[in-house]
Amino acid sequence: MGTEHKTLALLLSCLAAAIGAQAHADILIENVNLIDGTGRPTVKGASVLIEGDRISQVGVAKIKAPSGAERIDGRGKYLAPGFMDLHVHLQGGTKISKDGLRQVNSDRKAGLQALHSYLYSGVTTVFDAGNNPDHIFALRAEERDEKIHSPRIFATGGIVTYPGSHGSFEGATLVDDWPEAIPALDEHIARKPDILKLTLEERGWGARPMIPLLPLDLLENIVQYYNDHGIRTTIHTAGERRARQAIFAGVDTLAHPVIVGPITEAFARLMGAKKIPMVTTLTIGENYARLAEYPEYLDQALYQAVLPHDEIERLQGEVREEYAERSWTWWMKIMTPIAQENVRMIHAAGGILALGTDQTIGPAVHREMELLVAAGIPTSEVIRIATLNGAIFLGKERELGSIEIGKLADMVLLEADPIADIDNAKRIVQVIKGGKIIDRSKLDLPVNE
Repeated sequence: MGTEHKTLALLLSCLAAAIGAQAHADILIENVNLIDGTGRPTVKGASVLIEGDRISQVGVAKIKAPSGAERIDGRGKYLAPGFMDLHVHLQGGTKISKDGLRQVNSDRKAGLQALHSYLYSGVTTVFDAGNNPDHIFALRAEERDEKIHSPRIFATGGIVTYPGSHGSFEGATLVDDWPEAIPALDEHIARKPDILKLTLEERGWGARPMIPLLPLDLLENIVQYYNDHGIRTTIHTAGERRARQAIFAGVDTLAHPVIVGPITEAFARLMGAKKIPMVTTLTIGENYARLAEYPEYLDQALYQAVLPHDEIERLQGEVREEYAERSWTWWMKIMTPIAQENVRMIHAAGGILALGTDQTIGPAVHREMELLVAAGIPTSEVIRIATLNGAIFLGKERELGSIEIGKLADMVLLEADPIADIDNAKRIVQVIKGGKIIDRSKLDLPVNE
């Protein structure tokens, strides 16, 4: 063989190897207890076939494995959809200056480690609800090109709000009039946000001072403009009144529950009638008092696996002391049970809750599930809140959120039944995203050092 032919053969061999490395091996999971995410009862002895990145067969009848498929024995195990966190602010995109101001930043390594903490915890989809656009959109591009290990990333980039209003720090798009706002909105839309995040918040509750509020007529125009461009919207509100105003201005989803006081029965019925998905975010407020009063929670295996030892020491030391001295910590301790009852009422009225934490670490998703169970929501329905309802929030329920034929193969295999005890959702055997088994031992986390 001549030199040119040898070179060509080598190139073809390398190309074939690269294609083979990227190809999906089919997977057949057999004899598993299937929790499909829809809320239907667990199916015992089920089999699930994954071909490429999608689910091709689901049932109790024996499924013939394609040639070369990897077979997973699911006997005694439980298969559920991959969990979702529909409210994160991914680490690395901002930093706090010495004078306490939030500034844009871009720490790719910190962002990757946070993403790995989600995958390790069984989370296969996240929605970043406000960040440095350069930081989050760069990571989103890498995830979609399969260049990094990561959950699916959906993101708003910078939020859109009124000058001086909640979230109007560097990186946000600030608008104060219509139609003068359109050029700025077009710049935001050009970056292809998956969902628009707005804020309707004047504060004045807890320890927070009053701030400017986004005018309702401007809010309505912005929502309509994004919807006309095919982009869904979500909004930060804290009270029932502002949530009602946002709903009737046309927003598609609510980024938080009502936290400033008990909701009315009428509001619960409204949420049931409108089917506006609401993200739960109980963990963010509860975490202050939890750390101040029970820092030992960080000794749990999942936190130890994803947080560096020196960071755990810092949290259990100086951060705990700081939280213990804040009036905000104890105000949020009082309000968290009220928020829990609010989400329970909305769920009971037929509203759609989607799990979110407002944090940037995988184990927080499991704490959110625990708080939802503690609120009185059955575990089977909490699993749906953490899976299919998240896909509904994103407008992606035809693609994600449940183990059904034709959907993307995002799922988590567990050692024990999470419906019997939500703590079992932490007992992860394998994580599968897009038909590929995630090698958790290769993730950039302290557990693998």
